[in-house]
Amino acid sequence: MKITFLGTGTSHGVPSIDCMIDGHRHCPKGVCRLSLSDAKHARTRSSILVELGGKRVLVDVSPDFRQQALREKIPAIDAVLITHCHADHIYGIPDIRSYTAHQPQPLSFYGSSESMTAVRTCFPYIFDPNAFRGGGIPRIATNTASAPFTLFGKSVTPLHVEHGNLAGCFGYRIDGMAYIPDIKSLPSQTRASLANLDVLILNCLRETREHASHLVLEQSMALARDIGPRKCYFIHMSHDINYATDGAKLDPWMEFSYDGMKVEA
Repeated sequence: MKITFLGTGTSHGVPSIDCMIDGHRHCPKGVCRLSLSDAKHARTRSSILVELGGKRVLVDVSPDFRQQALREKIPAIDAVLITHCHADHIYGIPDIRSYTAHQPQPLSFYGSSESMTAVRTCFPYIFDPNAFRGGGIPRIATNTASAPFTLFGKSVTPLHVEHGNLAGCFGYRIDGMAYIPDIKSLPSQTRASLANLDVLILNCLRETREHASHLVLEQSMALARDIGPRKCYFIHMSHDINYATDGAKLDPWMEFSYDGMKVEA
């Protein structure tokens, strides 16, 4: 299994618009300015591409998907997993049309019933046969998945997680890899599904300051230690995470991910 980190940022991205327009007065560590010269600190919105035996599974379709696809020269997408319906995870869906136009069948999307309903509601022109048909429209088939299923010969387990008060928020386990980009707490039944991981990709919003719907650094590290994967990569990071200085606080088997990073599991 090959994993490409298409984006590793939170909903603002890094550099954030706020910091760029106010002279970085509100940038806690100068990371937005640093991102202009150090690519590891420039973070588009979070998403990964998982390659399984020649098939490519996209997890979330961020508003930066077009930029990410061009950067990584992604030739095809064979399935899409959606973690939840927030804008930074689904608003790149219109650009999927560049892939579905050349495929004989609609592209299969998988996610919670809430997420699949949101996709259909946010982009009605894709699914309504009576909608305007003057431009390129993605060909998508939505599939509700709340229990383990098989995708291209691999077991995929939806991981129910708590992300504020949002219903239907998932992470996913694919064989020995688990991807959980947005989380505040982990239900006990989900924790039981995370034994014997090779790779855990886990939310880490910022260094300190409690957040209502995300983990911060100490909480992310504590949860990773409790799960005990062979390797943990943190993702969905704001401009409050400095790849170098905060990286020194991590356990040896932990690492901050960055856009374009490639790992195997």
